[in-house]
Formats: sequence, C-alpha cells, structure tokens
Amino acid sequence: MADPEHRTAGSLPTVQVVAAVVEREGRYLIAQRNPHAVFPLFWEFPGGKVEPGEDDATALRREMMEELGVGVTVGALLDRKVHCYREFSVDFRAYHCTLVQGEPQALNCAAFAWVPLADLASYSFPPADEDAIALLAGVEGNSR
Repeated sequence: MADPEHRTAGSLPTVQVVAAVVEREGRYLIAQRNPHAVFPLFWEFPGGKVEPGEDDATALRREMMEELGVGVTVGALLDRKVHCYREFSVDFRAYHCTLVQGEPQALNCAAFAWVPLADLASYSFPPADEDAIALLAGVEGNSR
C-alpha cells in the first residue's frame, strides 16, 4: 500500500529541497531559518531549493555557499521523504556532507550552531528535518 504522504503529493505543487548533514567532532551543523521564511526561526540542516537544471549535489553546494559561505563535498543520501503541507509538498533529501572550504558564517540565515545529536531535540525543526534526526539517532545508537 502506498504511503499516504505520497498519495496526496500528486495534487499539490512540489518543491524539491536538499539538506546537508555535516558532522564534525560529534556535533552537527544546523542553521536557523530567517524570520520571513516558511517555518520562521525554526532550525534546520542547511540547504534549500533545487533550481531548474540543477542536480541535488549542485544545488547543495550552491546553497551552502549562499547560506553559510562554505564549500562542501556531497556524500551519500541519508533520507528522502515527501512531506505534504496545506499549499504544497516538499520532496526532501538529506545528504551526508563534508566541509572542504571555509568556516560557517550566517550569511543568508538567522544563525548557525554546532550541536551534539543528543541536544538537537531541544531545537524546533520542521518535520522533514526531524525525520533525518531520527535516522541519525538510530544509526548512531546502532553503531555503539
């Protein structure tokens, strides 16, 4: 049986969104959304919309440079889910990424932070990011 999220997604405009899951020394890079954005001031794994003609990796590299002024290499897909909201659906894809250039700066976000996985629950995240956090918690919990 099809997932109910996927059944309703066809009737809504779909936005393709990519996110970078960057870990360094046991902490994850998160960014706070701008006050005028959808989910204002929520925290998220940094990233954004895939523009026409871009593949996921190209979009993620562009978004990381625009949002935080850093270069990344894009690794394996961590999670892909379709989330349906009232006016649109989001095809959300989170990738493991590695910083390869620069240190993060809040260029096109309200703030950023390096947060241990156990502390991510104290931040407000959109549903798509919450799914990725749950997957990370399961992976890290199983590797101990």
